[in-house]
Amino acid sequence: MKKKIWAASPIFFILSAVMLAMAAVSWFWDKRVFALELLVALVAIVVVLTGVLRFRVYVNTVLKSASEAFKGLDKNSLERFSVPSVITGQGGDIVWASPSFVQDVCDGKSCVGELITQFSSGKSVQQLLTRKGADVSYGGKRFTVFGVSSQDAVILYFIEDTYYKETSFEYTESRPSVLLILFDNREELARDCTDGQEAQIVAQVENTLQKWAGQTTGFLKKLSSGRYLMLVEERHMRLFVQQKFQILDEIRNVRLDERRYATISIGVGRGGKSLRECEAWARKALDMALGRGGDQVALKQGDAYEFFGGVSKGVEKRDKVRTRVIASTLSNNIKDSDCVFIMGHRYSDLDSVGASIGMWSAVTKGQERPAYVVIDRAQTLSIPLVKSVEKEAGDGMFLSPSEALERITDNSLLIVVDTHSQNFVESVELYEKAKRVVVIDHHRMMVNHIEGAIIFYHEPYASSASEMVTELVQYLGESTLNRLEAEALLAGITLDTKNFVLKTGVRTFEAAAFLRRKGADTVEVKRMFSNSIDTYKAKYQMVSGAEIFNNCAIASADEKSPDIRVAAAQAADELLGIEDVDASFVMYPSPGQINISARSLGAINVQVIMEKLGGGGHQTMAAAQLKDITMEEAREKLVSIINSLDIHRAKK
Repeated sequence: MKKKIWAASPIFFILSAVMLAMAAVSWFWDKRVFALELLVALVAIVVVLTGVLRFRVYVNTVLKSASEAFKGLDKNSLERFSVPSVITGQGGDIVWASPSFVQDVCDGKSCVGELITQFSSGKSVQQLLTRKGADVSYGGKRFTVFGVSSQDAVILYFIEDTYYKETSFEYTESRPSVLLILFDNREELARDCTDGQEAQIVAQVENTLQKWAGQTTGFLKKLSSGRYLMLVEERHMRLFVQQKFQILDEIRNVRLDERRYATISIGVGRGGKSLRECEAWARKALDMALGRGGDQVALKQGDAYEFFGGVSKGVEKRDKVRTRVIASTLSNNIKDSDCVFIMGHRYSDLDSVGASIGMWSAVTKGQERPAYVVIDRAQTLSIPLVKSVEKEAGDGMFLSPSEALERITDNSLLIVVDTHSQNFVESVELYEKAKRVVVIDHHRMMVNHIEGAIIFYHEPYASSASEMVTELVQYLGESTLNRLEAEALLAGITLDTKNFVLKTGVRTFEAAAFLRRKGADTVEVKRMFSNSIDTYKAKYQMVSGAEIFNNCAIASADEKSPDIRVAAAQAADELLGIEDVDASFVMYPSPGQINISARSLGAINVQVIMEKLGGGGHQTMAAAQLKDITMEEAREKLVSIINSLDIHRAKK
């Protein structure tokens, strides 16, 4: 139907009458002009009459179709119906509207001939015909539209529910979120400044937080020194998420000097059924944020976590009080156990194996309890170290996962080193069978971490698990380590620090000095990193084929080789030496999956990228495994994530 043909017809009739009058005038001027104008006027009148008649037939057809489709329905019934109703054609043109629709929706103005999209927020007839109804707005009112359709007609009912929808919207927008905020490096800054400087920095941080809270309808409350509680409504929490919590950047502008600045960690509980539940979620989220190195926001909503920030390197804790307390608790649990099993992560490296050997020495010699290192010889990347230690300690030191499963009892203790995820342990079956578990790890916290551990010794600022074990050993028995065991621990530290370049602090060198005093030979440690000629060739083949993309080097290995995992990890390290490369990703195949080894020098947090692919790790070292995917698909997925993420640069 042509829009408003019923309204345009009188205009056409008037124009036709004018044309007839002009034709009459032309009779006295020129007979040919008179004939032409008369013909045009008559044609116009015929066209308008035909259009009006067709429109009336169309309207009658639609109304008849509606009446036939819905028995008992007639025009008078709809007119008496209090709910605003309209009848439209399948094209959306209104052919009839009830008085209540004209009054409540159209403000008393006739709407016949208009398109329904004008009153339905642009939604077509097909979009309005949904089982649950369609939400539309018009004239400051909100309606839920229900419709029924026949062959030629559609009847639409407009149910006004402005009050209920606005009430529901306000309820959703005003739902509270709980934020627990911690000034996480206050002690470190206070150690290096005067009392006046400390007071000034604390005041600047608190003023910044107050201004941030002042932008909302919520409030900020100081709980204790460096700890704050903030309550905000959902309308403002959504804005914080969209802005990626810019408060983190604002707090970093509070500086002691060029290299030292304030940082905060925030745990957010959002969408809970009650304030108590939101507060509990906020506490868990804050623990998660601190476990990932601090200077970030962890948002918990239900079982899901979302993270923001995390661009700064972890701040090293210089005191060893916690280490001493952990060692004392661990000693008591070891003495209460009939046997101790120690295992690391799958595809164990020098750090995992070195930390396991160090703990074995502390348990067997310092605590005088039987202990075993659980390792899969077919998958470990440190078989030369395993053979060297086994040659000196004997055959009973190392067990396969199946052998450990046969020996473990309810009174046994399982110590997991260099990982805190149950998905990455050497043997998931052994972990599930163990009644008592201890975790010692330095990787940034992952969502699927081990829960229920009797001791969860997690220090994300530590360089390696070997460093953490070296410190524990000193409290579990000074005379435990021999030369070979000390070299195993030093090799683990050397691996994860990239020869004491990354994540090295005062305690890292103190641990290395202790191991050196125990007889560790740096030359022998260097030999543990020796490669075969095939591994060396594979490494540089991957490096030579790398592509630079958005300051990230991406390389892949198409062919399998015996030491492909070692070669890939070393190739990722080598790529960081290229100019303008802030992160490197090396992909290589294994049966049923594509593996990705990721490295950075700290400017890009590769852990965040690998977590998007189901993996994890540390800010400077991470990995992921993608199952049932081709190399090209894996590369496209990696590039897409790099593009989609806001990759923060760490401040120098």
